[in-house]
This record gives sequence, structure tokens and C-alpha cells, in this order.
Amino acid sequence: MTTRWLTPEEQRAWRAYVAGYLLLEDAIDRQLQQDAGMPHAYYSILANLSDAPDRRLRMTDLAERLKITRSRLTYAVSRLEKDGLVQREECRWDKRGSVAVLTDEGMAVLRDTAPGHVAAVRAALFDRLTPEQVGQLEEIFTQIARGFQGDGPGEATPPEDLPWRRRSSPCSGTQ
Repeated sequence: MTTRWLTPEEQRAWRAYVAGYLLLEDAIDRQLQQDAGMPHAYYSILANLSDAPDRRLRMTDLAERLKITRSRLTYAVSRLEKDGLVQREECRWDKRGSVAVLTDEGMAVLRDTAPGHVAAVRAALFDRLTPEQVGQLEEIFTQIARGFQGDGPGEATPPEDLPWRRRSSPCSGTQ
């Protein structure tokens, strides 16, 4: 098999993406740690639950929305449960599953943190782009996500390799 090396243009684009992503994620994490004492991933759990009917989602559905492994989600939800921001319930329609529920305290934290978070996202990302670039950004990353999920052109990721469908390794516990 021969390696298809990146062209100079692709290499520059890749490095720009990596630098931009890391700096953006760092800025958002720092703001959320300062304002809410939590990382971006935990805030995203609260935000997704707040958008769900009755502020509850089955854990596997929440993992899919967040594009993370079920074991990573389980760990994060356990931490949020200790703080009283989320609770877990048995899934009434599937006894093997559980449902994450945003508590009133979690909703209050989200409501208090959201204005600073939106301001940080705007300052770190959207204020640096033209409206045309915002549209391009959405188009590019929608295409990338669709390609991984088999909804667009290109080679799809095998379903079992998507983060929320991966089985845990024997040493990482159960899901």
C-alpha cells in the first residue's frame, strides 16, 4: 500500500485546523472552568439535556449527540450526579438502559453560565469570521460528520467504530 501524503495545501490546512481547534477548545474550557467549575464536555451534557423533552435523554442517545463514547459519558454523568446537576433513572422502555435527567439545580447552573459561554464562543470564533465564513464552517463540518456517519459521499466509518457505539475494552469497565 502506498501512502497518499498530504499536499502542501492540505498540510497547511490540517495544521491550521489543529492549532485553531486546540486554541478554541482551551479558551472555551478556561471560561467554563472559571464560571462554572466544569469542562466544556460537562457543560455540553447539561446543554443537550436542557434541549431534550422533559430535560431527559437515554444515555446512548446523549452519547450519540455528543459524539463521545458511552464510557466517557458514564464517567462525566457520574461526576455531574455528585454535584446534583444530573440524575440517572432506569429506562422504562428498555431495562438495560438508563436515562440522564437534568435537575433543577443543573438547569440553574446552565442558565447562570450560558451568557458567559455564549460571549466566549462569540469572541473566540464567530467575531473572527465573516457571515460567509460562518456558512462555510457549518457546511464543511456537516460534510465531515456526515461522511463519518455514512450520510454523505466518501467512505463511512463502520458503525461499530463510531464513538457512541464502541464496546468498552475489557479493562475499562462496563457501559
